[in-house]
Amino acid sequence: MEAEITNRLERIEAALAAFQATLAALLERNAARDWYTTEEFARAVGLSELTVREHCRLGRLSAEKRQSGRGAYCGWAISHQELRRYQQHGLLPRRQ
Repeated sequence: MEAEITNRLERIEAALAAFQATLAALLERNAARDWYTTEEFARAVGLSELTVREHCRLGRLSAEKRQSGRGAYCGWAISHQELRRYQQHGLLPRRQ
């Protein structure tokens, strides 16, 4: 009887640990940040990174060029406000 109870407690503890790890991963993934890389933005909205970079280049997403540690090439940085705006209203109109 004691062995059965111990076994059940171990399974409950293992399930709880797995649940806590999953919850921590979800919270980290969904944590709001001030700025996002094109890769992070793409993952958040379900687009490819190439598409996000192209929308930045064309002005369809409001983004800034920032030093990214990739040598002479600057990477795009997209604000949290722009992420929310995009989620609610979509892309900005094409420039004329």
